[in-house]
Amino acid sequence: MTRLNLALHGPEKAVNFAQGFPDFNPDPRILDAAARALRDGYNQYATTWGAPQLRTAIARKQSAAWGRQVDPETEVTVSCGATEAMIAAMLAVVDPEDEVIVFEPFYENYGPDCILSGAVPRYVALRPPDWSIDFDELREAFNDKTRAIVVNTPHNPTGKVYSKTELELIAQLCLEHDAIAITDEIYEHLVYRGRHISIATLPGMAERTITISGASKTFSVTGWRVGWLIAPPTLTAGIRKVHDFLTVGAAHPLQIAIAEALELPPSFYAELLGDYHERRDAMIAGLAECGFEVAAPDGAYYVMAGIQSFGARDDVAFARRLIEEAAVATVPASSFYHDPALGRGHVRFSFPKKLPTIERGLTALRAIRRS
Repeated sequence: MTRLNLALHGPEKAVNFAQGFPDFNPDPRILDAAARALRDGYNQYATTWGAPQLRTAIARKQSAAWGRQVDPETEVTVSCGATEAMIAAMLAVVDPEDEVIVFEPFYENYGPDCILSGAVPRYVALRPPDWSIDFDELREAFNDKTRAIVVNTPHNPTGKVYSKTELELIAQLCLEHDAIAITDEIYEHLVYRGRHISIATLPGMAERTITISGASKTFSVTGWRVGWLIAPPTLTAGIRKVHDFLTVGAAHPLQIAIAEALELPPSFYAELLGDYHERRDAMIAGLAECGFEVAAPDGAYYVMAGIQSFGARDDVAFARRLIEEAAVATVPASSFYHDPALGRGHVRFSFPKKLPTIERGLTALRAIRRS
């Protein structure tokens, strides 16, 4: 949709509410750190599984967050973004014909990652409007073939933040069925309501959780492709082998810069969250005014918007209409589902944008007629 919007309207008019990347610059301290790393000679391969400086910084950060020691030598692997981290985790722990449980809607790589790993994805739907889990459906999804479950919290595309009750049930089922939790926590610092909980901190789960995160969303550097996995040593060994054959390693100078970024003071995270809270509120208020059915997401930087008031029955056709009539790109929600019919009534808006960009897009959307 982004490419179509640009082709029809050009970069001056087109508004990109489709892709989840910022239209503003990172904190200058992070850019300065990258420039220093380039000048200081970090221009050759780092250790395949991550520069020691970055692994140490990740371990220090997570040790403080989790209240237990994370070993940078045996538990941390640096990857080319969280996306590579997920396929590396899948290939390392899943065998052909194993089953992997995936909540839908889902970030579009999860299903293909299962298939590339030879696994059978087993989908469990999150139900709008609050994107709740049907606990009975989840219990039925687990069986003796279940090897892993993917948990993305805060969640793309809905903004759901999994509750402690939900995570405790998932943990209980993992323990009962000897399954691994693979968690994507890339939006961990963008929680507006509730509390982010890593399932690895729940009883019995440290030994069977692969926690994935990265720099892209927190530090507004989606193009740098620096992510990481934290896993017990027995799983880390396999992850590192797969990672080596997939990409060899992430860019060395950018790893050094992110190691410095992880030492930024608490004020950085407070300002980050405050700015995104303002963007979220502006987007929600504007979309509601335009006639979309919306609820404020608890986390991440996306809004799943209902399109029924526009008489739309097909999300793809409606997304094209928004481009043609308003020069605004969104993502049809059906692209996040194994069963596209479940997403026909929504489109996804992303709001990691300057406030003037958000207002410009909303102004254009106000011209879209309701049925």
